[in-house]
Amino acid sequence: MENRQHDDPATRARGEFQALKLYDDFLFSKVMGDPEVCRVTLEKILGIPIREVRVPTTEHVINLLHDSKGVRLDVYVSDEEGNVYNCEMQAGGKVGQLPRRSRYYHGCIDLDLLMKGASYKKLAKAFVIFICTTDPFGRGRHIYSFRNVCDEVPGLTLGDESCTIFLNTKGTADDVSAEVKEFLRYVEDSTDAFAEEAESEWVKQVHRQVRKVKSNTSLEVEFMTLHMKYAEIREEGEERSDQKWQGVVAELEAENRKLREELAATQGAHARPHAESGAIYQ
Repeated sequence: MENRQHDDPATRARGEFQALKLYDDFLFSKVMGDPEVCRVTLEKILGIPIREVRVPTTEHVINLLHDSKGVRLDVYVSDEEGNVYNCEMQAGGKVGQLPRRSRYYHGCIDLDLLMKGASYKKLAKAFVIFICTTDPFGRGRHIYSFRNVCDEVPGLTLGDESCTIFLNTKGTADDVSAEVKEFLRYVEDSTDAFAEEAESEWVKQVHRQVRKVKSNTSLEVEFMTLHMKYAEIREEGEERSDQKWQGVVAELEAENRKLREELAATQGAHARPHAESGAIYQ
């Protein structure tokens, strides 16, 4: 009976919800949905003062064309000066395409602003931030910051006011503050035990919001619904894959039978003259 309850999809989803770490897209977007937590996090990461974050839109979708698939962003916010911040979690080892993804996101953000009536001459500063659980460049740094610069003239920047930042939870270099290092460790170890031992008030503040999210019944139901929907899609995909594979096997078997029949016919054609000549010599 206990095993049956443990295998129940809803029970399993509930357990996974409570075990979520900050690197999970769902938890991260909900935690950053708190304006103050979001403001402090961006301020600490960028090292610049941000007085106010305007109502965060979590998992913001940018629809560039009516008939195209929208671009879904984890956290997409602006500050009191109109500067735009997009922050994404990247868990796992699929980091090879992040540079092109960042380029794509910057383009989408600019087009989104233009479609809302902004002039390209007045495009806001745009920051695209990836928090990665794998070192995207293999240099051991906690942070990699990129701006457009001139190859021929050292120190000459393009001045397009776009910036891309990659944070690495596995960093070993002494390149960021102790507070940022502790936050990056917390991303992978978002537990009560870690938060209790943390020295940073920022980490403790984030963890209080994590606990608040995990105690929210509505958010738990939302996660469970998404979890079961994804499970259904995955099962449907596996069934379709099995059916497709069975079709391929059937085609191969039919082709194999055809080849065997052709081979048998060819061998029979060669065998008949020998049989006839054998009868003459007898």
